[in-house]
Amino acid sequence: MHSIADFIATHADQERNAGPFEVESRAMLQVNLQGTAYAKAGAMVALRGDVKFSRKSVLEDGVGKLFKKALTGEGMTLMKMEGNGRVWLADRNKRVHVLALAGESLCVNGNDLLALQPTLDWDIVMLKSVAGALSGGLFNVQISGSGLVAITTHGDPLVLPVTRTRPVHTDPQATVAWSGNLQPDMHTDVSLGTLVGRSSGESVQMRFKGDGWVMVQPYEEGPVLASR
Repeated sequence: MHSIADFIATHADQERNAGPFEVESRAMLQVNLQGTAYAKAGAMVALRGDVKFSRKSVLEDGVGKLFKKALTGEGMTLMKMEGNGRVWLADRNKRVHVLALAGESLCVNGNDLLALQPTLDWDIVMLKSVAGALSGGLFNVQISGSGLVAITTHGDPLVLPVTRTRPVHTDPQATVAWSGNLQPDMHTDVSLGTLVGRSSGESVQMRFKGDGWVMVQPYEEGPVLASR
């Protein structure tokens, strides 16, 4: 039991000189905005200051990305945040992780991308195998350059190293992110897909080969539905 004063003191925002992206709590990201940043549409839970929100048009990034959005049925929508102030973001109580890219690249499941700085480039990655569509219609976003990106996971993630001699197979709906130098393909396990009387969700897997890493979460995320 807490008094109101104790409750406020325990859960109050901690005023501090933070960086552009700061994990306020396990499930909340604080964006200290001085200019522009991008976030998952609908993720704002609070703000302080003079901030304008607008839906990010894919035409800002060229016709090629517009074509990919239509072709993949990609349902992720980014919002542009402009101004000066502090914005708090959250997504379904998922845990927030901030990664600093320094000329590197990574791929993120579109469900798990929370925010990124405008200094980063992004593109939609389409899996080469038709099995990718059968696995649940998941799409992925490749992010590269230098800047901060915030991703989310259900629970604590597990990061697995991938080497040329030790590939890794993952469930597509539990896969959160992987190093940008890896090019996963879809692998179908026929023996699992023909279990007595029913198919197995694990019959379609993502297969990572090369040198890098892959991040998974203890949760199977449903497919992203196309926005209308």
